[in-house]
Amino acid sequence: MTAAGTSVIDPRSDRVVRWRPVPRKPERRRCLRVPTKDSAGSATVADGASAVEIRTVATAALIPTIRAVASDLAARADFDLDAISDLRMAVDEACATLVDVAAPGSGLHCTFLVFPERIQVSAQVMAAATDTTVSTDTFGWRVLETLADEVAVEHSADADGHATVSIVLGKSAGAPSQ
Repeated sequence: MTAAGTSVIDPRSDRVVRWRPVPRKPERRRCLRVPTKDSAGSATVADGASAVEIRTVATAALIPTIRAVASDLAARADFDLDAISDLRMAVDEACATLVDVAAPGSGLHCTFLVFPERIQVSAQVMAAATDTTVSTDTFGWRVLETLADEVAVEHSADADGHATVSIVLGKSAGAPSQ
């Protein structure tokens, strides 16, 4: 092994060169923005709900990660096994629906509000076109309505004319689906 500051032969030029190690740049760490913390140390928003946000590229390959977060939050909120499974599948279906209408390269933004007896999920994407809509007469939408206690789709446009599509759903801990 060569020590710092020793001479070595450069294989490209067959010349003797002085070798010095190159200092490595520190890894860039990604920052996670968390809402304000209450006295107990948990992230909270209005009404005492804990908030978790996930922002990712709108691609089907990343939906299992969002589904796993939904399942973990429900388990930590002491939901029964059926409610955990229903929420996990509802989040999967909502995200898959939104990925289908998302603009290429746009992001998928999911917000989970965890209340003592329920979880509200809001998933949003930038739509591919301003007239993009989510059809509510499909089999997937019927499955979503069955799994969640309440579900709604929202279409909006920002000041720049970019259309966004959101699906908001709610699931109660242990409450039977409708």
